[in-house]
Amino acid sequence: MPYTSVFPKPLMPVGDAPIIDLVLRQLRHASIREVVISVGYLAELIMAYCGDGSRYDLSITYVREHEPLGTIGPLGLLPAFDETCLVINGDVLTDLDYGALQRFHRERKAVATVACYRRPVKVDKGVVAIDQDGLITEWLEKPTYHYPVAMGLYVLEPSVLRVLPPGKQFDAPDLIRHLMEEGERVQAFEFDGYWLDIGVPADYDLALTDVEKVMSRVLHKQQGE
Repeated sequence: MPYTSVFPKPLMPVGDAPIIDLVLRQLRHASIREVVISVGYLAELIMAYCGDGSRYDLSITYVREHEPLGTIGPLGLLPAFDETCLVINGDVLTDLDYGALQRFHRERKAVATVACYRRPVKVDKGVVAIDQDGLITEWLEKPTYHYPVAMGLYVLEPSVLRVLPPGKQFDAPDLIRHLMEEGERVQAFEFDGYWLDIGVPADYDLALTDVEKVMSRVLHKQQGE
């Protein structure tokens, strides 16, 4: 809010096009041809903009969430899911090579691969370490920590469908935790390029600031093309 009172997040403009336009063009660049978009809030706007995908040289179909199903739950709405699937949140701006992500997944023989990005988190206070006797053993003044965070991009094998509770909300953390508990191979793909999740206004404003300098990288164009 307030932007999403008018547009669903995937239609928020970044530069001269909505972010979903960039995502679809990236998928085409990665030789992906079949795309299924899960829609719910303001669904008709997304469907009207993306259409059948012909202008992207893609085949686009839709499944509809009548109740929110989370980031992974909509896979249960697909009429068929019998091959490796790339799952992408609709509000991610990145220059990650989707083809490289899929090749990594196949090479590691993982049942699920999560794209990860090291995000800095600055603490604006002094952080102290305290031992079991209550003695201070270390003082870090306003440190910055770097944590690998999930980028909203996943490669999944069809076997993960067995985990999904039909018709119920199910998010990526639910799926990954369940697979790990079963002893399945869950792989991290560490990425150090450009990534923003525009799900909060501050990151959306940053995307607008960065758009000119990153657009050619996002679309995998050569300098001067």
